[in-house]
Amino acid sequence: MSFRQRLLSTYGRIARTYWSWAPAILLLAVVIFVPLGLIDALAAEVSVESLDLSSGIKVAAAVAAVGAITATGLLGEVFFSGAVAVSLTHPEQGQAPPLREIAGRLRYGRLIVVDVLYVAIVAVGLLLAVVPGVLAFVWLGLAGPAVELEERTVRGALVRSWRLVRGNFRLVFMVLVPIEIAGDAIGDAVAGLVHGALGHNLLASWLAESLSNIVLSPIFAIAAVLLTIDLIRAADSEGPSLNSALSRNTLPV
Repeated sequence: MSFRQRLLSTYGRIARTYWSWAPAILLLAVVIFVPLGLIDALAAEVSVESLDLSSGIKVAAAVAAVGAITATGLLGEVFFSGAVAVSLTHPEQGQAPPLREIAGRLRYGRLIVVDVLYVAIVAVGLLLAVVPGVLAFVWLGLAGPAVELEERTVRGALVRSWRLVRGNFRLVFMVLVPIEIAGDAIGDAVAGLVHGALGHNLLASWLAESLSNIVLSPIFAIAAVLLTIDLIRAADSEGPSLNSALSRNTLPV
């Protein structure tokens, strides 16, 4: 299979999985991203332009504000990817597991720490120079699924993500980066519509952030999970299996 065929096949499987599993995954997204949307909205309320940049401390504050906005934009992505990994690989016969069961299986501590580390590394990379941030975004983007699919520790998940991406960087880049860029663009459009209707206030920002994350984050999460499963199988000749209903529709032929 050529790289182009592999890439198109991956995007097709992402779309089919999203369509098939949308009700369960969107409900899961509501539970995770409504509270996180408030954090995003609070960070967005920081006005860098209003700061007096005459002192080094205030310059540092401005940099921190930009970093906070960048970081909160990714906050929850890794944790949600781990939750989606549980949902998509649960051994139910063609059904999504209930939220209670997903909640009971999640490794909260590891996922939260991996999420925060991922956000921090990417944010610092983007602030120092764009390229290191993008590289970190791709190299470490599979850490969340690795926690749940292989029961990895925090360090183990980050290392596993790097090892899985190694040799497959182009594929992972061409899947995760366009999805993130398109998601940001659509999210900005949604925010514009919400602010146009409700004005510029905290409630409108919270609603805009929550809606865009609920609709768009599942796409990134599904992509990360499918890539992780594929690359684990390629590396180890075996690996986790998708739910039986999904495996009939999403595994490559």
